[in-house]
Amino acid sequence: MKVKDLSEKFKVINMADGEREIEDVFCCDLLSIAMGKAPAGSAWVTVMANVNTLAVASLTDVACVILAENARLDDMTVSKAKEQEITVFATEEPIFKAALSIYNNV
Repeated sequence: MKVKDLSEKFKVINMADGEREIEDVFCCDLLSIAMGKAPAGSAWVTVMANVNTLAVASLTDVACVILAENARLDDMTVSKAKEQEITVFATEEPIFKAALSIYNNV
């Protein structure tokens, strides 16, 4: 599954590399754990919607971030996602349901 395929399921906040392959799904809301365990190339599903989430996404080289349960980035953080070329999606779905819908297609 490619990152761009998620745009059919989730709201696009920022699309950087839509052709990147998603290799796994990772769920975590504790940034220190995500920093050490998020697999590169994964779709990271979280409710942590702040600039630190983007830093962890960049460090771990995840394919994209999906903000679940109506979590939203502020305008400054959206600008930072664009600047750092980090793909971010949003959904109203709970973390598990959002992750499962990706996992079933990876």
